[in-house]
Amino acid sequence: MRNQLKTLSGLIMLLMFLLLVVGCSGQKTSNEGSKQGKGGEVELKDPDEVGYPDEITYWTELVPNVAATSKSLKDVGVYQELEKITGTKVNFKHPSGEGTDITEQFNLMVASGKLPDVIEYTWRTVPKGPDAAIDAGTIIRLNELIENYAPNLNRYLNENPEVKKMVTTDAGNIYTFPFLRGDESLMVFMGKIIRQDWLDKLNLEVPSTIGEWEEVLIAFKNQDPNGNGKADEIPLMVQLNDFKYIGAFVGAYGIHAQFYNDNGTVKYGSIQPEFKEFLKTMNRWYKEGLLDPDFAAIDSKLMDAKVTNNQLGSFFGFSGGGIGKYTGLMKDKNPDFKLSPTPNPSLKEGEKAATGHLENAYSGMHSAAISGTAKNPEEIVKWLDFAYSEEGHMLFNFGIEGVTYEMIDGYPTYTKEITDNPEGLPVTQALGKYIRASYGGPLIQDKRYLEQYFELPEQKEAVKIWGESAENKINMPPITLNAEESEEFNSIMSDLNTYYDETVIKFIMGEEPLSSFDDFVATLEGMGIERAIELEQAALDRYMAR
Repeated sequence: MRNQLKTLSGLIMLLMFLLLVVGCSGQKTSNEGSKQGKGGEVELKDPDEVGYPDEITYWTELVPNVAATSKSLKDVGVYQELEKITGTKVNFKHPSGEGTDITEQFNLMVASGKLPDVIEYTWRTVPKGPDAAIDAGTIIRLNELIENYAPNLNRYLNENPEVKKMVTTDAGNIYTFPFLRGDESLMVFMGKIIRQDWLDKLNLEVPSTIGEWEEVLIAFKNQDPNGNGKADEIPLMVQLNDFKYIGAFVGAYGIHAQFYNDNGTVKYGSIQPEFKEFLKTMNRWYKEGLLDPDFAAIDSKLMDAKVTNNQLGSFFGFSGGGIGKYTGLMKDKNPDFKLSPTPNPSLKEGEKAATGHLENAYSGMHSAAISGTAKNPEEIVKWLDFAYSEEGHMLFNFGIEGVTYEMIDGYPTYTKEITDNPEGLPVTQALGKYIRASYGGPLIQDKRYLEQYFELPEQKEAVKIWGESAENKINMPPITLNAEESEEFNSIMSDLNTYYDETVIKFIMGEEPLSSFDDFVATLEGMGIERAIELEQAALDRYMAR
């Protein structure tokens, strides 16, 4: 009953949000003329006359690595220093919880109409899309404001037209100050990880094909690599979302499990014959005890326990929060413990996987929009643009010179305050105490941050190995559905995803025979997957025409 009430509450708040987006035409902003870019209904101020705001309100998530040392972003070094530079006092408002809790609070806030000046969120994928939020007056169009008052971001977008294409809607609206990954090395940070010490003990090579993976997993199961004399090894953990959204192991079969771009034609991977072949492999591995029986219900605590109890042989994880985290946790407990990244597997030696983890330069996350109720948008734009300036870039990526970094031979080098924190903070929390680049925000992330954040050679190798072993040509760009499409698409995919998750798990666990795969495809088609593909196709066509 409690879960039912929580679900009902979430649906009610989402409905309130959708009603606001559709019917909030009276909540127009003072920048409506600029939003249209026509007619000059509003005269833009002379940029030389625009200063920084005295005070703003700012809504954003407080991530765990920051919350470990600070109750608010106002306590973080970057914002304390920013206030000294700009004179702007920022009143941060942080939603509680994470994931769906934050989404519910966001929906409730928007539905109330009581909006802060700046809202940091994943605006690209909000219900009905960012254009509808602009039309409703929830947020404002930023094109003309950026051109006039954000010279640093404006310059970057003009010099990087593909990125500008990503942050612009089909209607031509720029709607946020984006979080941008400024180098390709920052776009790959997840992949397959294996116990290198187990491989060494069994005289095995790092696997690169599905066949090699199966041989290694069988050896992990049968040859006691953890050396405790018990048959307690769990060869592999792959969660549903790992292959559903990231492409783990699915890429070997030439497809993505979800929507993908086949030379301009949108396809849905899970209704393709290749997906059945993938399921056959997963089903066989599950039956033979190679795949963790808890794969459908694993959480971070259980995952941590299986790794630190010296049971788990391989898994899909982060370079930082996987290789780095577990190496640190096991340093004293098991000196022989060693993890290595493995290539995205293919079916044949020498081939590349069709897809693996790869973020776009702009994915939509951690981006700041200005609300329609903000009274001083020009000043807020100027304030947000500081992060994209040379001075702001250094501040947001490296913190305060002399405190968190020193320039050594022209390279911003973190001090021991970050790398060997006197309070004993791990690097992730030390970074969270001072900067924003480690977890995103309205800024351009610098690869020199990552070069120092990855302390282990295995972490640095991971980026290269994971990136070079997948083609990623079929990955979808950051398309945007319009209001009507978004409503129809979400209506289709809500029930479809529930059925999909339940049935795929049954296929892998053998509770549903793979002879029923055609029935599975027919059911997805009956639930509207073909129409969802059409909607994605229309959005992709518009994106390519931007």
